[in-house]
Amino acid sequence: MSDAAASATVDPGSAAADGQPPGVAVFDGDWNLVSVDQATADLFGRRREELTGRNIWIALPELAGTIFHSFLLHARSAGGRVTWRGFYPPAGCWLDATAQRAGDRLHVSLRRSVGPVPDGTVDPAAEAAEYDRLRFLAEVSEAMTSTLDAAESVATLAQLVVPRLCDWALVSVLGDDGGPADEGWAHRDPGRAADLDLYLSRRVRAAADDNPMVTSLLTGEPIHLPVIDPAVVEPAFGGSDEVRAAWERLDADSMTIVPLRARAETFGVLVLVNDSSRPPHGEMEIATAVEVARRASLAIDNARLYGRQLAVAETLQRSLLTPPPQPDDLEIAVRYLPASSTLHVGGDWYDAFQQPDGATLLVIGDVVGHNVDAAAAMGQVRSILRGIAYDRCEEPARVLTRVDAALTGLRIGTLATALIARIEQPPALAGSGRRVLRWSSAGHLPPLLVCGDGRVELLEAGPQTLLGADSTRPRSDAMAEVGSGDTLVFYTDGLVEQGRTGIDEGTERLVAAVRTLAGAPVDRLCDELIERIVGRRPEDDVAIVAVRCSAQDDG
Repeated sequence: MSDAAASATVDPGSAAADGQPPGVAVFDGDWNLVSVDQATADLFGRRREELTGRNIWIALPELAGTIFHSFLLHARSAGGRVTWRGFYPPAGCWLDATAQRAGDRLHVSLRRSVGPVPDGTVDPAAEAAEYDRLRFLAEVSEAMTSTLDAAESVATLAQLVVPRLCDWALVSVLGDDGGPADEGWAHRDPGRAADLDLYLSRRVRAAADDNPMVTSLLTGEPIHLPVIDPAVVEPAFGGSDEVRAAWERLDADSMTIVPLRARAETFGVLVLVNDSSRPPHGEMEIATAVEVARRASLAIDNARLYGRQLAVAETLQRSLLTPPPQPDDLEIAVRYLPASSTLHVGGDWYDAFQQPDGATLLVIGDVVGHNVDAAAAMGQVRSILRGIAYDRCEEPARVLTRVDAALTGLRIGTLATALIARIEQPPALAGSGRRVLRWSSAGHLPPLLVCGDGRVELLEAGPQTLLGADSTRPRSDAMAEVGSGDTLVFYTDGLVEQGRTGIDEGTERLVAAVRTLAGAPVDRLCDELIERIVGRRPEDDVAIVAVRCSAQDDG
């Protein structure tokens, strides 16, 4: 069955052509069945008491996604009486339906239609056309839920509806400030893509109330323009002959604007445009577009909400990961790269600051978890550790012990690995270029010492428990001497376990990479380690701190 046949107007005089009176149903503004007669209940295979007073999408879940569903959505937004004839798969029959809105109520009369084929079997071509629509709607649902990137969702929707529903399409989504945030467009003819890009990227966006896009946004209802009035488009040219010429080459003849709406908010529009070689959209095409927009809206809104949550989480995390100090005779570089497969935030952190006695304290840690909760817990642990470490010039093991006590006493309820290293220079080593490194690990990976001659050593220390494990086992410090030109590298497990690599194998890979970069400046060293091992899409968070000890003057 063609679209034209599917949307043919039903003569009310033929309502009882099959000897049955039409059924009548009335819906309120929330799609609750205010009243329903027995004929309608019989048609849907339900008792009247199962339908009356209930929301239609709950009482008849099988209706969702059908073309009859699209017809009802369209009828709600239409200004006058609309009709439909088509096959309704859940009931296995053809329906004739007429709907008209009265205030916030929608009155629908429908009856089982006489089959289009005399023997009562379904016309295979008509059935194929109906299921083709359903397959298209299923494709929309699947494609729109495949990403949580708002810009990608918008571009995907534009590509889905062209050329199925129109010659070219624009999807425009508003930002929190009410201005355009994401836009995507597509044209069926690749040769016209440049004209579409020129027009849409350089057009002047009008905010006038008579602009159909603005009207659709304000009312939350579709708008159909069987003929595009040149006066409506004129303000978009902004006096530019190039923009005007691009519009004229696009040959836009008619359009339908469907609002994107979810969670009681209209946040964008889907604009479907046909050129002069294609007729204006019919009722069923509009109904299908309404259903496409309904399905796509929730997916796009989910992506918008995800983006907002991501921005807040990243802002929180970045605010906690402050730039390192640059004390005399030490060069410090830090890097943080969020995981690409989660919410882009997690529990990895670094810290570097000077204590009151002039020693430099370096911290690297990882809170268990890979989400916003882990990032929040990381902020607590980092702040507690930073305050305790600055309060007194203590050895690293003592700092970790006091942090443990604070986490337990405050009932933070999280586990974390951490390594604290203190670089100090006793009076006896002043001016020699040599320094003392003291460190203590709470279950964290050992640091690397890159000697000035290119040798790389793994600074192992005895196994010690994680922070927050409520252990009574005493913590201890390890000590090493570092010289002028030596480099220390601290890191989290995301750098060694990339590619599902075991810790031992990943550590060997890291040592080999560091060895080849031994003479590189610390900033380049950090960047190259990320590039060579994890790229720009790490499977886990990655934090790195690199410290180079510079030469000192005796005087």
